[in-house]
Amino acid sequence: MTVDALTDVAGLRVGHATRTGDGWLTGTTVVLAPEGGAVAAVDVRGGGPGTKETDALDPRNLVRKVEAIVLTGGSAYGLDSASGVMAWLEERGRGVRVGTDPAHVVPVVPAACVFDLGRGGDFRARPDAAMGRAAIEAAAASALGAGVREGCVGAGTGAVVGPLKGGIGTASTVLDSGITVAALVVANAAGSAMDPETGVLYGELFQGRVKYPEAHVHEAARLRLAEAAAESAAPPLNTTLAVVATDAELSKAQAQKLAGTAHDGIARAVRPVHLLNDGDTVFALATGVRPLDAERPLALNDVLEAGADVVTRAIVRAVRAAESVEAPGGTWPAYEELYGRR
Repeated sequence: MTVDALTDVAGLRVGHATRTGDGWLTGTTVVLAPEGGAVAAVDVRGGGPGTKETDALDPRNLVRKVEAIVLTGGSAYGLDSASGVMAWLEERGRGVRVGTDPAHVVPVVPAACVFDLGRGGDFRARPDAAMGRAAIEAAAASALGAGVREGCVGAGTGAVVGPLKGGIGTASTVLDSGITVAALVVANAAGSAMDPETGVLYGELFQGRVKYPEAHVHEAARLRLAEAAAESAAPPLNTTLAVVATDAELSKAQAQKLAGTAHDGIARAVRPVHLLNDGDTVFALATGVRPLDAERPLALNDVLEAGADVVTRAIVRAVRAAESVEAPGGTWPAYEELYGRR
């Protein structure tokens, strides 16, 4: 049974750590791979990324597999959360072996951050190593194949998409070959997920399942969004992050191609994307359970197409799962509060 989430890729677990109130509006999300790791790659296209250990994922470099990936709030400060994840993995001997002693490992933990500083009111309220540890402990404690909480949790706690509240979203699909492709997204973009003329989500236009809101509903939403924008002084410094995963057997180069084409899924759901004040980053994970069809040289194309599609769906789900927030750092209405579920 699938749950339409990243955890439909067998062996992957997701954990969130969230903190709100008293100046806080941020969190960390960890994707935990099966023990022994998963083939990993990355593609960074935003003009203002905040990342850690992404060079290690270059197909030309040594590290082939990773045990975990960290997505976090707190801008570059929040990357400290990866230290807590590293410590947890080291305690369990999970990482790159660097000696004869099994305990001598260096966990390579790629991480990327979104900008949410000050949105809860306190600029210094941001994730640290303890929050990273809490997120990976939550992932490890979850059951295999468990559903993933969406909306204002983990790294999506303080996320904003244009004038709307953003958050965490996830989606999956199973190809005719039996291969599973899934995505988890932190939707936090300087661009908008919504067509300003109609109120329709761009991602739903792409999916072809659109019911346009009534004119009076859209007009009321536009007025509310204008009021909220006037109340918010936060700078438009954002980033959309994604982890795209599959149970297919991929090389690092193929995984990097998957990460690259998955950016198309962001571009379908958010306009504009990859700006100088975005840090849009997509990680790819491949657990290697199912080989690609050796008789079809272009079999990877099916995985690439699906990767972009599930990213689009995950962004739509993130925006729809978000809840309105009024905090000292600003006011961000939720899409479904404005338009309802159609």
